[in-house]
Parts: sequence; C-alpha cells; structure tokens
Amino acid sequence: MTPRGRTNQLLYQAELLLDVPPGDDEHAEARRMAAEEGALAMTELALESLLREVTEHARLEAHDWRELLGPQGAGIAELHRLRELAGRDGSWLAWLLVRLTALHEPDGVARRTGTVAPGMIAVGSAAALADELRDCLAEAKAEIAALRETSQEW
Repeated sequence: MTPRGRTNQLLYQAELLLDVPPGDDEHAEARRMAAEEGALAMTELALESLLREVTEHARLEAHDWRELLGPQGAGIAELHRLRELAGRDGSWLAWLLVRLTALHEPDGVARRTGTVAPGMIAVGSAAALADELRDCLAEAKAEIAALRETSQEW
C-alpha cells in the first residue's frame, strides 16, 4: 500500500468508528466512549501516516507528530505549514493535538454524557467529541489535499 493509500485508509477507518451505533443497553456509554477514543487513536495514526507521506522526499527516520510538529522539527515546507496551522487557535490541527495529548493522559479524552465534575457548571452546548472529531476530519481532508499538491512538486 502506498503512504497516500494508508493515510486515506486510516482516515476512513476513523470515520467508520464514529458511525458505530452505541446501542441502548447498559454498555452504550462505554461503547460510545470507546468508539470516540478509538477514532481519535486512528486519527493519530493517520496524522503520522500523513507526515510520512508529505516528508517522503526527505527520507526522515522518524515520523512522530510530537517531534515533527515541534519547534525542533525538520525544516520542510509542509511541516512548517502544519506547525503554523497547529499554532493557530481554532484550527483543526490545534484542536486535534490537544485531544491527542489528552488521549495519552490517564483520564483519556472521552467523557460520560450528563456527568459534571464537582464544583463545575454544566454547559449544554458543548459538542460531543464524536461531532467535533467529524468536523476536524472534514477540515483535515481539505488541508491534506493541499499538502499533497505541495509535496508532489518535490
């Protein structure tokens, strides 16, 4: 499989996980949370696959997003573009990197619906993680198309 094909496959699989119905039994909440975190983990794999894809010409040894998108990452145009996007408040990549970091924390990123931590005020307008991730994936796909064009010029 080509790097481009792998990236596409992982994005598709992340979307499939978001469409898994949670059901209506006693495990529905846990199933929803598992699908959300699973889709987010699949998106992390897609991000690393994308980084491998757009830096293929540079023959980098590692493709960890923390390294490549960090300040000491390689000076490749596509990575510079992604670093700028990651630093922009409200961008899909900034949103994603915060959630990926949380995914690796002990508490994870998925939350039970209807539960509020002590001392917190419930906010009814907070979007579900799955909905936010769907939006992120849609925006990412548009950006990926542009990155691929730039990368192919090399």
